[in-house]
Amino acid sequence: MNCIETQQLTHRFSDGNPVLKGIDLKVPEGSIYGFLGPNGAGKTTTMKLVLGLLKKQEGGISVFGRELEKERIQILQDVGSLVEAPSLYGHLSARDNLRIWCNVYGCDTSRIDEVLKLVDLDYTAKKKSRKFSLGMKQRLSIAVALLHEPKLLVLDEPTNGLDPNGILEMRELLKRINKETGVTIFISSHLLSEIEKLVNHVGIIHRGEMIFQGTMPELQRMQKLEAGLFVGCDQKEKVVAHAAEKGWKSVEEDDGVVLHGCPDSEVAALNTQLVQAGVAIHQLATRKNDLEAIFMDITKTEQA
Repeated sequence: MNCIETQQLTHRFSDGNPVLKGIDLKVPEGSIYGFLGPNGAGKTTTMKLVLGLLKKQEGGISVFGRELEKERIQILQDVGSLVEAPSLYGHLSARDNLRIWCNVYGCDTSRIDEVLKLVDLDYTAKKKSRKFSLGMKQRLSIAVALLHEPKLLVLDEPTNGLDPNGILEMRELLKRINKETGVTIFISSHLLSEIEKLVNHVGIIHRGEMIFQGTMPELQRMQKLEAGLFVGCDQKEKVVAHAAEKGWKSVEEDDGVVLHGCPDSEVAALNTQLVQAGVAIHQLATRKNDLEAIFMDITKTEQA
């Protein structure tokens, strides 16, 4: 069953240009679904429509198998969200912030200790939330979203502005929440290298259009070429000619050439041969078949 499903979702802002063009979103129940795309692709707009924060113009939206337009209030009782900036009272502690939100949600204050422990903020005592780091504020916002025990968590760029350690903490937190509570997590991001370590389902949006949707293994199978060796250099034509002699595939890039088919055992010899041929090499690096490479590949295909 899909926790979120949209049918031909289309949205235009006041200038008449479409921000979303027929989005068919399918977020499986219990999954961590990564909604990926560059800034301005339509991620936040889609999330706001799914949450009822923007009025739907064209298409259909269903959550938990029910039409959002007809049952919005009932549906949102089972949804937690963090869209754009955290909404917290800076002069209050984490516990006091959560106490206020318990009143808003109508849930028992006994949940406060539970969610504070879940997001690893149970040690903060009376510390004012304005003195929290950005990562702590993000975790407190997620605690707010979890207070009423939602079945779905919608998070828009929750790692924005975090340092590497904060990003790692957020990733581990979301994996733990999904595993321990079974909540479906619908998360948007443009940090591709991080999201591939977290999600099991992916949707890629580009210029308002859905260009891929499926599991991570399905996405990885879309890569046209296997992992390769990047040769950073100025004399690319000599590298391409050498690759052709060896029977290797080569793809030119702005600052070098990616070779496909060169075994690890020949890299040292390749370096020596190219230097002897007068090629000034400034970098040799493995180009992995990661999410970022696949994303660049399929978005280039869409632009062509």
